[in-house]
Parts: sequence; C-alpha cells; structure tokens
Amino acid sequence: SLPAKLINGGIAGLIGVTCVFPIDLAKTRLQNQQNGQRMYTSMSDCLIKTIRSEGYFGMYRGAAVNLTLVTPEKAIKLAANDFFRHHLSKDGKKLTLLREMLAGCGAGTCQVIVTTPMEMLKIQLQDAGRIAAQKKLMAAQAQLSSSSAVGAAEPAVETRTTATQITRELLRSKGIAGLYKGLGATLLRDVPFSIVYFPLFANLNKLGQKDPNVKAPFYVSFLSGCVAGSTAAVAVNPCDVIKTRLQSLQRGVNEDTYSGILDCTKKIWQKEGPMAFLKGAYCRALVIAPLFGIAQVVYFIGIAEFLLDMLPKHRA
Repeated sequence: SLPAKLINGGIAGLIGVTCVFPIDLAKTRLQNQQNGQRMYTSMSDCLIKTIRSEGYFGMYRGAAVNLTLVTPEKAIKLAANDFFRHHLSKDGKKLTLLREMLAGCGAGTCQVIVTTPMEMLKIQLQDAGRIAAQKKLMAAQAQLSSSSAVGAAEPAVETRTTATQITRELLRSKGIAGLYKGLGATLLRDVPFSIVYFPLFANLNKLGQKDPNVKAPFYVSFLSGCVAGSTAAVAVNPCDVIKTRLQSLQRGVNEDTYSGILDCTKKIWQKEGPMAFLKGAYCRALVIAPLFGIAQVVYFIGIAEFLLDMLPKHRA
C-alpha cells in the first residue's frame, strides 16, 4: 500500500542519514574548496580538523534539515519508482531495461521537489565551518606578518546561523525561488542517478531470488543497494560538484562565483582541471552505498506493514 511505502521510505532515510552524515559533510567541504584555498587534503583530514575546531557535533551541522526532509524525499523517490514501474508494466510482465530506466527517470524528477531546498539549506550549514576556518587562518597569517601585530585585532568569532534563519532570509529576499536555487543542477544529478540506480538494483536483487514470487534475502537487498548506489553516485559525481558549487551562497576568500551550470562547468574545467569534477567521489560513494543499502533493506523487509498491522483498524 502507498502508506506502507511512504513509511518504509521515511524510516530508511532517517536510519541511513544518521549513519553517514559526517561523510556527507566531508564531501560537501571537499567539493566546495577551490585551488589555492584548500583547507582539507582528504576525507579523514576534513573530519579530524572538523572535530578539533567544531567538536564532535560539528560533523552533524545541517543534519537537522536532512532528518526533517529526508523522510518525504526518500518516500517520494521509492514510492514514485514503484508507481512508474507498475504503470509501465504490461499485464505484470517483466519490465524491459528501457522501461526500468523511464521509471527511474520519473522517480528522480519527482524527488527534486523536496531534494532541492533540503540540499540548499544543508550545504549552507555544512560549509559554514570551512569558510569560518579559512577566514580565521588568513587572519592569523596576516597578524603574524604584520609589523604591528601587538595592536592587531583578534579574528572574528563565527556567528552560527540556523536553517530557519536562512529560509526566512531567502523567502524575504528572493521568494520561494530562493529555496530552489540550483534546481536545474539537481535535476541534472538526480534524474541520471535514478536512471542508473533503480534498474541496476532491481537486476542485482533478482540474482538473489530463488523464486520470482519470493523476496530476496535481506543481505542480498543490502548488497544490491550498496553496489547500485555507489555505482550511480560516482557516475553522476561531476553533476553533484556543479550542484554543490551553485547552491553555496557564501564563498571563501578569492573563490569563484558562478552564474549558471555552463559558467560553473567552464570555470572548474579551466581553473581546476577535469579531475576537479571527481572531488568528493570517494566520500559520495561511501555515503550513498550504505544509505541506499539500508533503505532497500527497510523497504523490502516491510517494517511499515508490521506497524500498520499493529493498528486496531487494520486488525479489524
């Protein structure tokens, strides 16, 4: 049933995000830093420096936004894929690869309604620590090199903003369109991701089914979700880099700004080289693999069916 699909998707999203959010934070910071202003050399370096400067909970900056909106996002994504697969199937026959890809395309298109504002807010909070650390470092360097270091002012203390404050400011200044900055780049990432992910998962999962009418074991669903998720994540990583750069409202010192997808692509290619489009690919694979592995296990085990059956009206 649709309620069961929505509950399963929501539970899966909450569990997955809680487990992998620190890696996602490292991915965002690695993707946003530009040549000449590099604060971190790797995922582990980013996480260690984040803990030292911002504390353990610094790794979960922006998690509240994700945990709030990931339920509808994952619910829409998984339920929409099932909806399109059902309507594209002919008399219950096996879907062709093209129809599986079309179903994934539909799911990816539907989810951006929630994904775009969620990612917008999350990225501002995740990257705030990197920008603050960069400004403090440059202020300290300037203080040391100044001949009047004794009278130099102390570096400014970071003022932490919340997702609510950012939302209000965007709505006041730009309206609802402010929350949907980077919508085109989000579609460019999520639609191809779903086109690759859902058919690949479905076919990998079938390999573990002894009978077409019996669900595959949970570990098969988990591994299938991990493999399909990481493969799709790496495949669309260049689009994710562009999306992250476009959705960042604040820049570090001497960092480029972008007017759109083509301008962002051109500047990254010219100033940072083609390998810049793979920034954070390792982190993204580590985030997506368990996230979708957990999602598919919860979704296919059917926790929601159990919860709904516990309700009196369903017992009746």
